[in-house]
Amino acid sequence: MRPVTDPFGFDELDLGWLQARAGAKWHGHPGMLNAWVADMDFPPAAVITDAVRAKLDADDLGYPDWGWPSPRSQAVPLFVERAARRYGWDVPVDEVRDFCDVVQAVQLALMLATEPGDAVVLHTPSYPPLWHSLRDMRRRQIDIPWTDGGFDHDALEARLARDRARVLLLCHPHNPTGHRFTRPELEQLVAIAARHDLVIISDEIHADLTFGQPHIPIASISPEAAARTVTVHSASKAFNLAGMRHAVTHLGAPVVRDRIDTLPDHLLGQVNLLAATGTETAWTRGDDWLDAVMAHLDRNRHLLGDLLAEHLPLVRYSMPDATYLAWLDCSAMGLEADEPFELFRSRGVQLSPGLDFGDGGAGHVRLNMATSASMLERIVTAMAGH
Repeated sequence: MRPVTDPFGFDELDLGWLQARAGAKWHGHPGMLNAWVADMDFPPAAVITDAVRAKLDADDLGYPDWGWPSPRSQAVPLFVERAARRYGWDVPVDEVRDFCDVVQAVQLALMLATEPGDAVVLHTPSYPPLWHSLRDMRRRQIDIPWTDGGFDHDALEARLARDRARVLLLCHPHNPTGHRFTRPELEQLVAIAARHDLVIISDEIHADLTFGQPHIPIASISPEAAARTVTVHSASKAFNLAGMRHAVTHLGAPVVRDRIDTLPDHLLGQVNLLAATGTETAWTRGDDWLDAVMAHLDRNRHLLGDLLAEHLPLVRYSMPDATYLAWLDCSAMGLEADEPFELFRSRGVQLSPGLDFGDGGAGHVRLNMATSASMLERIVTAMAGH
């Protein structure tokens, strides 16, 4: 067997160092083994932190020269280049905008494409800010529930025949299940969207975190798909930069793009200079780090299966095709609703409660496996009460 290399020290994490960090993941629940919010435990790539430090050392933190009156960071053309190279997707650069946050872009697209009372289609269970957005914006939610390891899009078609919707809100790859939508699935969703005149808002923040097969942007399925889709990307999940707050969005749907262009130029804020530097560096010089972290995460998703089989055999685990998040079905443990989360928390492990992802999360927890192999083993054995 070839030896496993670890050029970036992903397996060299120290618990004391993790617990001393000021971020939400470890600081929010002191004394716990934390595997909840979707941050990696690893330091970001050194090329990124070095680039940010160099920007600070240059003592030039004034207004960046990104154009006026509609500034675009250098991440915008880099995103266009990366989309072509990595996904085979040709994106018109004049249809791409910077945003301060992925959820900001999603909520704005929802606000501009729908009205209160309109229905929005959502795969469930769902990343909490997505279904929270629908609830808080008073949009009706049409579920596509996760059952037996998949989503039933034929059932969606039947539902839409009697209940009109305005938007398909897609989390692609899917959080929390780790499902990577295949080309046939995406083609079916595009066909459904065309028949029912749905705008597609696609959160593709986990696009660079797929195993085995590359990510397929739903807007790349056809020109018609692109013309009804808003696609939101960010370097934050793949390169562990969530606190930098930066997203890049392709506004393919004119109903959204044209309305955004009428908004006052400072209403949404503007991207932080250092956040843009982080994104630009990640997309130009970070792929060696990304390749290494994906190899490490691939080993961890298999290790997690082995650990659960040994220590928690009643927990059902479907290995994710994407993301570093494991959606664990604990229903065979005979516990109610959110009791698995409470049980594991009582044993010193902080996971994400299943009900945070909607009613479909009852009896589940989400586990973040972006940590060292030894930490992952420590987490699972603690969950088992060992």
